[in-house]
Amino acid sequence: MPSEPSTSRPSPGPEPDDEPEMTFRRPDRDPERPVYVISVAASIVSVHPRTLRIYEEEGLICPARTPTNIRLYSENDVRRVMWIRHLTQNLGVNLAGVRILFELEERLGTRILERLYSEAAADGDASGAPAATSTAAAAAAKP
Repeated sequence: MPSEPSTSRPSPGPEPDDEPEMTFRRPDRDPERPVYVISVAASIVSVHPRTLRIYEEEGLICPARTPTNIRLYSENDVRRVMWIRHLTQNLGVNLAGVRILFELEERLGTRILERLYSEAAADGDASGAPAATSTAAAAAAKP
């Protein structure tokens, strides 16, 4: 009588209960990790590389530097530039006002920029006009 082939498969690895509890973050998913050179970061946010240099000179962003002094931008830096662009292009806040808003956000430990954005969206939906422009400008003008 011929023996039948085995239908059981070898286990793909140890059982989950056998493994020690290990939690780690993938380094390629860390938003703090600087990975983008200036040309790539500029293309992501659709600005000229000189604009990123100006934002750095104004103290709005602080990219990491390699040993050869090349700027490297993280995901958080890119998000921050997108906020700067939103505030300047859509709400009419100048760079000094943007700096004040960022400083207020750091001092208070709250997300006032997200609140301004959501208020602008709510006001824009309700009245059809962006009313948050004056709110953001008033907040930026106060020391």
